Amino acid sequence: MANIKSAKKRILVNRAKALKNQMLKSALKTTIKKFNAAVDAGDKAAASELYKLAVKKVDQAVAHGILHKNNAAHKKSEFTVKFNKMA
Repeated sequence: MANIKSAKKRILVNRAKALKNQMLKSALKTTIKKFNAAVDAGDKAAASELYKLAVKKVDQAVAHGILHKNNAAHKKSEFTVKFNKMA
């Protein structure tokens, strides 16, 4: 355990940031799973809405530093290909 006051504060701040990152990452994964489920079910309307939401969540993850921008581009491209194959 840290003895210095600033070190104790860093521990608390890091825990809070880790929790927020974990929440954002979990929400991203859930959205992606819902999109994939809608595509597999063939529900074009739901997939359309979830496609927009998934792309938004990926962009937010990049803005928060959770995903690398190239990883995000790869994911968005994958979503687009899946969505377009439905038609």
